[in-house]
Amino acid sequence: MFLTALPLEQPSVATTIAVSAVNLTKTYGTGARSVRAVDGISLVIPRGTFTAIMGPSGSGKSTLMHCLAGLDSVTSGRIFLGGHEISQLRDAELTKLRRDRVGFVFQSFNLLPTLTARQNILLPLDLAGRRVDDQRLQSVVASLGLTDRLQHRPSELSGGQQQRVAIARALITEPDVIFADEPTGALDSVNGQALLAQLRMASRELGQTIVMVTHDAAAAAYADRALLINDGQLVGDLDHPDADSIRVELSQVGA
Repeated sequence: MFLTALPLEQPSVATTIAVSAVNLTKTYGTGARSVRAVDGISLVIPRGTFTAIMGPSGSGKSTLMHCLAGLDSVTSGRIFLGGHEISQLRDAELTKLRRDRVGFVFQSFNLLPTLTARQNILLPLDLAGRRVDDQRLQSVVASLGLTDRLQHRPSELSGGQQQRVAIARALITEPDVIFADEPTGALDSVNGQALLAQLRMASRELGQTIVMVTHDAAAAAYADRALLINDGQLVGDLDHPDADSIRVELSQVGA
């Protein structure tokens, strides 16, 4: 799915788009040793959707996510987050944008052991000096089944409960996008499936936009859409994918 730059400047369109890229390129190194990790990708991710970026190791999927999230600079092209171009922002501006408008879920939950679940969830708001919306907090923790665990520290929570705290922390700021980087990579199959189901619930019931990088076709099948990346290029775009259709598509493009 391709995109020209002009429509993003129209509010009616920008409000329906969470993140987009126009002819995005990321190159590492120079000269004969340069590597084009992302090679001219254009895409549009609508608000409220769950999108998986899928591809084999070294395909460029994590680099693409890092660029979309403002974690890495781009060599050329444009990135828009919530209708605002971020590809030319300075480091300080990007730091503020990531804090205020982007959520992250990684393999490691990164919960602070001395804080309660409630304090861990509210940490992004505390760091930003933002007021706690009690209704939002109650809605998020109830949707994740954490209402009776808020005063427990991470050591007093199960692995699955710690996962849910990490997801609640990403949701609490009402970010434009939550980026999840191989979130099931360190989990067993039961906990991995539970986390994916929770991400899908956050999208379908809370209207949260989620972009997840994974190499696992079964994980990508939880998403509404799977973008298939190989050799830095977008080689497939599947709606309502299942694991078998993803594997077939990847095999056809040689990934």
